[in-house]
Amino acid sequence: MSEYDKVRTGKLVLKGEKQKGKKRKHKSKTTSDKPTIDKDCIQHGNWWKVSKIEEINGAVAIEFGNHTYVRALDNGLFTLGAPHNEGDGPAPEEILTAVPVNERKIALKSGYNKYLRVEKNGVVTGRSDAIGPMEQWEPVFQDGKIAIQGYNDCFISIREDDDAVVAVTKKAGEENVVQIRSQTVKEVNPLKDVPVEEQGNLTQIELNYVKKFQKFQDKRIKINTGDRKELDVAKDQGKLHETLLDRRSKMKADRTVLGWQS
Repeated sequence: MSEYDKVRTGKLVLKGEKQKGKKRKHKSKTTSDKPTIDKDCIQHGNWWKVSKIEEINGAVAIEFGNHTYVRALDNGLFTLGAPHNEGDGPAPEEILTAVPVNERKIALKSGYNKYLRVEKNGVVTGRSDAIGPMEQWEPVFQDGKIAIQGYNDCFISIREDDDAVVAVTKKAGEENVVQIRSQTVKEVNPLKDVPVEEQGNLTQIELNYVKKFQKFQDKRIKINTGDRKELDVAKDQGKLHETLLDRRSKMKADRTVLGWQS
């Protein structure tokens, strides 16, 4: 993480909330293959909570509290909509379109095809036809909470006397915490962070590494035919790479073993 990112994540300090020390989390040794059911998503009509800015794209809704969303009015203003029943999603007037601007900021467009901005008096309106500096918003994530900051460095909230959406506080409190919900289908790829060579079963993994490192002098793949049970043991002990290298070295065909560098 860059030094800049370390500074940015410190902006969302809730008023009256003490900073807690980091606790070391212990990973469970056992994992379940059962699919996880997102009960919160089901309770909100299949609108799931985003957890990072990369997920804020397309149709979104901004939720204050529980089952109440920011609602666009035909005069260009915004208010807090009426509460929804459990299992219902946001109404059409409560659905916005998120447009990524850069790695930190987004623009938001109402159902009236106008972009949201903060006026000089702090009121949030949706009357802009294009994205400029005043139409850019920065979602700030910290400790599982989200607050949305406008160009004026203030976070959006709901004004108590008339339920209008405003951005007037420079320090985020509980009244500024929101949930950004999306209905965009997530691209689930459990192997996205796994090297290509390590995708598949152990037999395929060994073959992948042989293809990567073997010198094809006779254009024939030379793979160790010994018992592969040692690979299962090595994987459990975190020594899979060392064991694969040892098995390849026995075949006298590994670039690394022969000291060959490409």
